[in-house]
Amino acid sequence: MGIHISHADGKLRSATTIANLGQRLAHALPARDWRQIKHLFGGRFADVARIPHRDAGKIATIVRKAANDRSMPRDWANLAHLIADAAQKAANSRQDWVWS
Repeated sequence: MGIHISHADGKLRSATTIANLGQRLAHALPARDWRQIKHLFGGRFADVARIPHRDAGKIATIVRKAANDRSMPRDWANLAHLIADAAQKAANSRQDWVWS
């Protein structure tokens, strides 16, 4: 299953790729931060997610924090930055951030 993430580069990401990124994010974040993004990256994404712009901004901050962690491998950090940038674009434009 491909997942389209609005405000990103238009490419579909596989659910497996998102779940694998989630494993990396979980290891790079404190538990309180991971709990806030687990619904997107925890490996059980199966429906449309419509995230309000205020929440998208918070998610961007959390994902960027993990992407900048020294334990994050570069290729996963690049994907995390892409997703954080998409979330921030949605927040800045005051639009819902949609995963479908």
